[in-house]
Parts: sequence; C-alpha cells; structure tokens
Amino acid sequence: MRNTISLSFILLWFCTYPSDAASTTAIQSQTLTPVLIHKTINPILRLEIDSEESQTQFKQIKVSFAGCDNLSDIQTAALYFTGNSDQFDNTKVMDQTNTISHSITFSAEMPLHKGTNYFWVTVNLSPTANLLHYIDASVAMIQTTTGDVNVTDITPQVRQRIGIALRQHMDDDVHTYRIPALTTTKKGTLLAVYDMRRRHGRDLQEDIDIGLSRSSDGGQTWEPVKVIMDMGEYNGLPQEQNGVSDPGIVVDQKSGYIFCAAVWMWGKPGKHQWSEDGSEPGFEIGKSAQFMMVESRNDGKNWSKPKNLTRKLKQEEWWLYAPSPQAGITLQDGTVVLPSQGRDKNGDPFSTIMYTRDRGRSWTVGNPALVGTSECQGVQLADGSIMLNMRTERPTLFRSVVTSRDLGKTWTVHPTHQKTLIEPSCNGSLLRFDYRDGNNNKSVLVFANPHSQTSRSMHTLKISFDEGKTWPKENHYLMDAGRGFGYPSLTQIDGEHLGILYEGSGSHLQFQKFTLQELIDR
Repeated sequence: MRNTISLSFILLWFCTYPSDAASTTAIQSQTLTPVLIHKTINPILRLEIDSEESQTQFKQIKVSFAGCDNLSDIQTAALYFTGNSDQFDNTKVMDQTNTISHSITFSAEMPLHKGTNYFWVTVNLSPTANLLHYIDASVAMIQTTTGDVNVTDITPQVRQRIGIALRQHMDDDVHTYRIPALTTTKKGTLLAVYDMRRRHGRDLQEDIDIGLSRSSDGGQTWEPVKVIMDMGEYNGLPQEQNGVSDPGIVVDQKSGYIFCAAVWMWGKPGKHQWSEDGSEPGFEIGKSAQFMMVESRNDGKNWSKPKNLTRKLKQEEWWLYAPSPQAGITLQDGTVVLPSQGRDKNGDPFSTIMYTRDRGRSWTVGNPALVGTSECQGVQLADGSIMLNMRTERPTLFRSVVTSRDLGKTWTVHPTHQKTLIEPSCNGSLLRFDYRDGNNNKSVLVFANPHSQTSRSMHTLKISFDEGKTWPKENHYLMDAGRGFGYPSLTQIDGEHLGILYEGSGSHLQFQKFTLQELIDR
C-alpha cells in the first residue's frame, strides 16, 4: 500500500541508526509530506553523515530521481547543508542544477564535522507539474576523501505526492491564511474561501478579511486572490476592530447561486467570539458577533455586498450564531444546507445546520444537535437523512456524529458517535462522492482530518463504503505526516476526482488532488 505508513515507522526517522563500524556512515530518509508547486524550496530527502574523523572531506553525492513519475515535473534540484542541525534551513546551498535527469551528481568539497552532518536534497516544481504524480529521490553514492560511504535508507517505501502551496505566509502582504472552505460550482469551477489575517496569525478580533481563490481547470491553476468580504472601518473603528472570519460556502446546484457566510465582530479589541463576552446574547452590533453573507450569481466571479442576517437567524438568548467554516450541500429535493455553529443560552458551544428552499431569500436554522460540539459538516445519506460530523470540544478526542430526518428539528446519535473517528479537537471534513461504476450509480463517504489525538499532524483521508458505519484502515491515505493548523475541506471535482484544501505542514493552505479509484483500490 504505497504511501501508507504507521506512526511507529515514522518514529524511525528519529531513533534508527545503523551499527556500521566504519569511520563514516550515512542514513537517508524522506518525510511523508507533499511536494508543493509555488513553494520555491521543497526539502524531499534528508541525509545524515556521521564521521568519526575530523579530517574527512565531503566531495560529492549522486542522487537518483528514477522513482519520480515524470522528471519534467521538476524545474530545479539542489543540495543544502545545515551542519549539526537536523532542522532544514535555506542559508547554505552547496550545489544546484536545472538539468534534471534520473541521476544527478552534486559536488561540494568541504570538511565534515566530527559527529553528525546534515545534508538535504530539495526541488522546485514546474507550475504544470501533474497533481496526480509523485516525487522520489534516493542517494546512490556518497564520495569522501576517505572513500565511498555506505548509505542506509530507513524510509524505502516513501514517495511524496505533488500538491500546490495555494496560500503562503506574506502572499499579497498577508501575514497568515487560515480556515479554508472548498466547493465546486454547478459549472465545475473550484472556489476556495479562507481567512486573510493581515497583521498576525491571531483569531478575531483582528484585521481579517475573507479571501477567494478560483480555479476553472480542476485545481491545476488558480486566479489571483479576490477579497469578497471586508468590513472596512465600519462606524469609525479601525480595520483591526472590524474583523470578519470563519467562512462557510455553499452552492445551490439547481440555480448555480453561491452563498458565502462569515462572522463579523465590531469593537471588542482583544476579545474572541468563542470566549467569555467576546459575543453576547441579543442582536446588537458591538455586543453580539454578527452573521454576514455575500452571494454570487455568476460562478464566483463577482459578489454582492455583505448582508447582515443576525436578527433573522440567531435566537436572542444565544451568545453566538455563526457559520461553520466548511462547504454546504444541495439535497436531492433542491434544499440548500449550510453547516453552522453557535453558543447557546448558557454560553456552551453547539453544532447545527441552516437551510433555504427559495434560493437564499429566507433561511431556517435547525436546533442544536449536541452541546459541546462546534465546527461541523453534513452529507445526505442514501435514506435521505442528513449526517452531521462534528468537532468535539475537549476532553473527548473522538468525532461526534448525529443524523436528522427533519432538517435539524431533531437529532439522533449515530452508532459511531465519539468512538470511531479520532481527532485532536480540530475541524474535519466530510464528503459524499457519487460516481458511476459501469452502468451502476455508486457512492462512498470521504472524511479528512488530522488522524491523531495529540497533535494536528498525520493529515489523512478515509473512505467509508457503508454510509459511515465503518472506515477501513486499509483505505486510509496519509497525505501529510507533518504538523499544521489542521483544518481541511474536501470537494468532488468531477466524476473521478476529489480535491482537498488543508492547513498542512508545508504551506498555510495546500491543495491536493486525488482520483477516487486510487483511494478505493488501496
């Protein structure tokens, strides 16, 4: 099962060393992380050279790229040196080339420190690199002044899949991009919305706008970012006291209309809508956080001015009502459903849904599904009910799952509730993927989150063939073993492909594309 790797195996990165008695030995390893288009330097291989002698000189290294799916995916390759530090930095490049072949020799005559010396092989990808391809590198030879060095490969089965660094630190002078929601329009266009945290990485209250990235070719290329929600300096307060955050997006698959909602705070510097009196009961701007919505009727190209729906949606005694930062769905009967969340009359968090049957002219809010849950996403099951998969606030580190047959008036706890899908208390994403298998209509559920109960790492895709009752381990796909902020959002691109935008280890927001078949056939 290519690119499936256990946690115990990953730990070999840190604790496996050869027992070679030679004076100079070496270990090579690759981390299971995506290699990203638009990221100038992608470390893909780490080399540890242990020297017992202080007089040994490094001369050259031969690296094989024969395991790559297509060498044209790579624009440049380089060799870096970080001395005795096992953390990559780009301050000391030893050699580089833009002539890519199955075997590349890097030369850099230099003394090795006595002890461990760290070298890194990096690549820069072509903008046209295939998102279904893998990159692979291995050391074929190390030459020193004391002879050739034997290399032990401790991650021989790891190959790294290509992705896109959709948003990175300081792109367009924005400090941090967070909280992605991804959807596919009726015309097949991908729309990604997210927080543009201009000054800091902090949540509200801060100078935050809602940005949009748009792709009309299945995620290979993306248009420049467009700001679709910015509350400016409303009523005389500065931008940092007019933040808008946590976007949710839904496409009416009948009309093609698109709705994007977010939560706006006015005033309350230093506060947060989820804590204490960052948002309060009632409807008043400046006390309660506000539920805002914009709309597009031309496939996400242009957007309306924000409308304030707080008084129409929020119950007065609730401390907060806000969208869940995920994508909504269109039910079989045309009802448009957007996941949402809030704080009840006691200030406790809950998950629910809101829906419209008249193309967004009016919305109805469901009842809280469960207290102690928050960010959520729903799918329609084969029996017509809605399954809501929810973030569980600590201390329980399993996903909460409920179903409803009456659009959120009542909720039923699902058999997998808080005992099947693990999490580190983080947003997750749930998708129903409908497809054709010969003459038959079929579907599976796809779930994504950090597959960990301790950290936002091990970003993983999972498949259910039985409407979410089970999630076979053999169909888990580890996308990124590294640590990130962890929020994912899935979408069905077409009848064969799905896409995911998530907060991974290599970029604030990174996009990857998969065929459904490769996830099924694992």
